Amino acid sequence: MREHLYTLFVEHTNPVLYAVPFFILLIALEVYLNYRDRRDLYVFKDSAASIGMGLGSLVIDLFTKGSYFLLMIWLYQFGLFKEQLYFHWWAWALLFVFDDFSFYWHHRSSHMVRILWASHVAHHSSERYNLSTALRQSWTEITYKYLFYLWLPLIGFHPLMVMSMISISLIYQFWIHTETIYKLPRPIEFIFNTPSHHRVHHASNVRYLDRNHGGILIIWDRLFGTFTEEDPNEPVVYGITTNIQSYHPFHIASHEFFSLSKDLKKSPDWSSKMGYLFKPPGWSHDGSTLTADEMRAELEANDKE
Repeated sequence: MREHLYTLFVEHTNPVLYAVPFFILLIALEVYLNYRDRRDLYVFKDSAASIGMGLGSLVIDLFTKGSYFLLMIWLYQFGLFKEQLYFHWWAWALLFVFDDFSFYWHHRSSHMVRILWASHVAHHSSERYNLSTALRQSWTEITYKYLFYLWLPLIGFHPLMVMSMISISLIYQFWIHTETIYKLPRPIEFIFNTPSHHRVHHASNVRYLDRNHGGILIIWDRLFGTFTEEDPNEPVVYGITTNIQSYHPFHIASHEFFSLSKDLKKSPDWSSKMGYLFKPPGWSHDGSTLTADEMRAELEANDKE
């Protein structure tokens, strides 16, 4: 029975694999536009590192996703609704909203909890913003991200539906990693995550830090106070607040864990250790470093003077 379910999982919940050829074509098109317009969007070593991270993530995710799929199958037997929801269009529409809501909190948590940021930071480590950057996926984030979706089989959504929707969201988020599209029509910009909104998310500018966490929809950021519009008067600076200056995939995947371990060693007590693990990145027991909110408050105070 489990082998049959796992076969279904591999065959029906991995549309990302089918999207890979389209990813390659779109990257090739963007490279051509970059060459034609004489822009500086691509650096070979940087894109190669991103692609390497993506390939590694695909391999690791096959095992982690499969394990969580089996856990979801077990949870599904306790589901609130016993009817087969995947036969109803409205169930898919509802799942789309619930999935995106789950992604928002997973993504926001990955920016607000240091131990989770240590995994997620790999995706933000490029100082370039292009379609290849979308492939720079963390190798360790996928060990915990599915925890945010476990409530969905408990209310009756079949794991095949849940995993499929997670993949659809991931495919959508590929195309928003570009500078070749500036703004879309206003209604689209209001509801959906767009290249403009996601450029803000990848910025290291203090005003833009930890903003626009949405997956497909941007409405969650508007509702929960984490939305910031891209300002043409403040160009986005990509990367992280302290860039790593490395194209080695293993360093990209692990550098923040080493930084975290150093902070844990210097912490004077268990309370401080817990702070370094679970408080936002930048928190320090002695105030020697600042979180994004603290830096933003300091910047705003200076602007008022």
